Amino acid sequence: MSDVPVCPQCSLENTYADGALMVCADCGFEWSGEAPAQAALVVRDSNGNVLVQGDTVTVIKDLKVKGSSIPLKQGTVIRGIRLVEDDAEHIEGNSDKIKGLVLKTCFLRKA
Repeated sequence: MSDVPVCPQCSLENTYADGALMVCADCGFEWSGEAPAQAALVVRDSNGNVLVQGDTVTVIKDLKVKGSSIPLKQGTVIRGIRLVEDDAEHIEGNSDKIKGLVLKTCFLRKA
């Protein structure tokens, strides 16, 4: 098996090198032979504000919590959030009453 990469557009293996470019024979897509640089993960709240590790967020609507009989009420403050690696839609944090929460960022706003 050769070390020719698969096409990033159609994911087929029928690719070949053409000078400094790689070409897919199936879809005709051309790209540089270098691996694409990984973009930095940007986590945003419901208003589009960028969230970083250690921020404080507020819950914007009442949420039922799986495994708990206590719901998270609107306005609950989550301090010292942790970002979930490779996932821009979830954060981890603790409230005063419930520990070990994983929350979707669409229900949060930066405090």
